Amino acid sequence: MIPAAFDYARAESVEEAVGLLVEHGDEAKLLAGGHSLLPLMKLRLATPAVLIDIGRIPNLSHIEKQGEEIVIGALTRHRDLETSPLLKEQVPLLAHTAHQVGDPQVRHRGTLGGTLAHGDPASDLPAAVLALGGTLVVQGPSGRREIAVGDFFRGFLETALAADEMLVEIRVPAVPGAGWSFQKFNRRAQDWAIVGVAAVVNGSPGVALVNMGSTPLRATAVEEAVRSGASAADAAEVAAEGADPPSDSNASSEYRRHLATVLVRRALEEASP
Repeated sequence: MIPAAFDYARAESVEEAVGLLVEHGDEAKLLAGGHSLLPLMKLRLATPAVLIDIGRIPNLSHIEKQGEEIVIGALTRHRDLETSPLLKEQVPLLAHTAHQVGDPQVRHRGTLGGTLAHGDPASDLPAAVLALGGTLVVQGPSGRREIAVGDFFRGFLETALAADEMLVEIRVPAVPGAGWSFQKFNRRAQDWAIVGVAAVVNGSPGVALVNMGSTPLRATAVEEAVRSGASAADAAEVAAEGADPPSDSNASSEYRRHLATVLVRRALEEASP
């Protein structure tokens, strides 16, 4: 439970952080809240030679409305998401989902950018951003680029971030008045979801699944069924289509498929007008 030795650097700006990533390459890891990285380091599943602390970079912790979008800095803490009056009004799905993450200690330290960059399929907030159809803004040595959230998750703990890039901003559509729901089944309060569902119904539905594959997943078959006029129960029958849920000590693959059907039905019923 003791991490391997590493060097430590604190970045004072995004540009400095990117420069350190360029300098150290794959040997470096960014440190924000640390709730994902540090446990991996203690188990020596991650052994970075250099930790780049970005937790004090200014201007990366904010929640603002710009036009028809809500813009969130990558270092915005989960606690700030769950308590934001702007999110509660404009994107309540995101505020509510943030409240479901871990315990108060985790929510006061964990960051939205960190949980997205980590790319854990069992994490709640990536599914919410996926259901909302968000856009992620990353910065590297060549400047900034935008990545649709549907293109961001590539594999288990693998994202579209290059080794010399960092996530700086998350943009999601403002959906005041839209129907929404977040359903989560776990063994105990504060546990990772055995299966979770994030749904938003705002003209074109968005439905995303937690812990139903190697990445956070869009339930595209469900979305198409809803667009075609199917009932919540009928649309939920295709919840596991295209998914590849794991089997582990918490649940079998078959049980997760059953849970997805149940939770998608509940989510659609709650989100429907």
